[in-house]
Amino acid sequence: MSELTRVRPATSANRTVNPRAVSRTRRPGGVRHVIGYVLLCLVALLFVSPLIYMVATSLKPSAEVFTTPPTLWGSSIEWGNYAQAFTYLPFARFILNGVFVAAAGTAINVAVAVLSGYAFSRLRWRGRNTVFVLFLATLMIPQDVLVIPMYVMMQGFGWVDTFQALIIPWAFTALGAFLVRQFFLTVPQELDDAARVDGAGPVRTFFSVMLPLARPTMAVLAVFSFISYWNSFLWPLVIVNDVEARGTIPLGLQQFFGQQGSEWNLVMAASVISMLPTVILLVLLQKHLVKGIVTSGLGGR
Repeated sequence: MSELTRVRPATSANRTVNPRAVSRTRRPGGVRHVIGYVLLCLVALLFVSPLIYMVATSLKPSAEVFTTPPTLWGSSIEWGNYAQAFTYLPFARFILNGVFVAAAGTAINVAVAVLSGYAFSRLRWRGRNTVFVLFLATLMIPQDVLVIPMYVMMQGFGWVDTFQALIIPWAFTALGAFLVRQFFLTVPQELDDAARVDGAGPVRTFFSVMLPLARPTMAVLAVFSFISYWNSFLWPLVIVNDVEARGTIPLGLQQFFGQQGSEWNLVMAASVISMLPTVILLVLLQKHLVKGIVTSGLGGR
């Protein structure tokens, strides 16, 4: 005991700490953090600069869009460009069509993904893994390759130049089923067993237990699906004939480029307006996005 008593005062807990040494050891870490924040700010500014230029151009007079030397802001702020974008073309109709197509397609896509993801993860049936691999292999097929066969199919259905042709063909994708399946695989099997002991069947277990837990993943899938429908250009360009009646936002923006020239200030104003629905959707679902991204693709057994 006497030896332990003599050794104990020599431990690091009883040594005198030199503040200068501590400051010298912590200073490199603080410098690295500052450099990291500066680099992040520069990268963020690099990515945001096109948006800043778009907003600034949307507020310029038409004659000052291209000047020498180039300037960020014009001689006056023309808020009327946003109102003129709605009168230059039926842009309000394009927005309504885009919202309807994107909302309907997103709803169908999320519903199908949740049901198929639950079937591939929790239900036991013969050939489940083989069917899932074949289903997942469809992601390897580019969308451009499917345009012509899909158009022939829509022509056979009589759906050319209709809203259902814009919505249904791309509402059944394997990506959503994969995301939901990966989330359901992270849910403990004990929850299903507890629900079964309480007398709940597979349908009741799905709606009362599994579906509430999948809300973050459903939010992520809804954002991805909505943005995909909202920004789709090739398929609407092929399937829509009457652009003014059934055109979406990308087709509407194309109408600003005509034989008489391009009104770039109106194009930029319309582009700013077209960003608002997706921004609103991200703000509304931001509470679920981070959790959904973390839990969607990292699970698996």
